[in-house]
Amino acid sequence: MYISRLPFNARRPEAIRLLSSPYRMHAAVENAFPPDACRASDEGRILWRIDSSPAPTNETWLYVVSPDRPDFSHTAEQCGWPATSVGETKDYSPVLSRLNAGQTWRFRLKANPARKVLVDKGRDPNPKVVGSIQGCVTMAQQVEWLLSRAESHGFAVASSDEGFPLLTVSQRHTEKYERKGKRVTITTAMYDGILTVSDPGLLRHTLCFGMGRAKGFGCGLLTVSPVS
Repeated sequence: MYISRLPFNARRPEAIRLLSSPYRMHAAVENAFPPDACRASDEGRILWRIDSSPAPTNETWLYVVSPDRPDFSHTAEQCGWPATSVGETKDYSPVLSRLNAGQTWRFRLKANPARKVLVDKGRDPNPKVVGSIQGCVTMAQQVEWLLSRAESHGFAVASSDEGFPLLTVSQRHTEKYERKGKRVTITTAMYDGILTVSDPGLLRHTLCFGMGRAKGFGCGLLTVSPVS
């Protein structure tokens, strides 16, 4: 597995075009691999995420995890700073092999927090709603979504001395797109925090295969970094 990152110049027209559409960004990521490259394997699948930092840095990065090594030279030429940076790609195995139970890591995850509706609690219950997938729209729902799924993905969100999760949820959006003439609506949120490894094998699987839905829309990529 490989992990890559590429800086985007968000002022360039092609960068704006890609950043405004997950379909176009997905295609750009796919085009970074030759036709015979592995999109998914027993080791993992292609995952991607856009990270944007606020002023004063205003940095925008594309992160990709993949079974094969990508070539982002074309994307860098159109969307980045090709004279100074064409991104970087590293072997992911040193990080994956370092995971051990009890370790703490910083993490970031852009996710599509969603749930299956078991009971329609609306004022006028609609039978068609029951069994459907609905986005978690409130902060409390989005926090609960991650906390309730962490164990099955090999980690626990660490807590402060007062018992509060070491977790922030930001960039909470309802994103709407057109796809084949139909409107697609997904709820997204960015999670940052501290995790404790509970099951290294499960966490490795999560890092390589993603977490949650809407992976084609740039959701699901969990990344970790050392706690400084």
